[in-house]
Amino acid sequence: MSIITALAIFFVIWWVVLFAVLPWGVRGQHEGGEIAPGTDPGAPAVPNLGRKFLWTTLVAAVISAVFYVVYTEHLITLGVR
Repeated sequence: MSIITALAIFFVIWWVVLFAVLPWGVRGQHEGGEIAPGTDPGAPAVPNLGRKFLWTTLVAAVISAVFYVVYTEHLITLGVR
């Protein structure tokens, strides 16, 4: 597997994981009691995007590592023998 292919796979996994991680720990403004003028009451009060990007990167790295091991060790083959 070339480095470009590995990076492309990591990029796709990272985006999928990001959408799974985004809802973690979200508390709406209406739950906190402070609603900023002009915003939706359900908007996150504190989105913590930096922490979510870190978690996304860690989870995506683990998934990518597992994928890489499965691919390089031929643990799952898709070809017909």
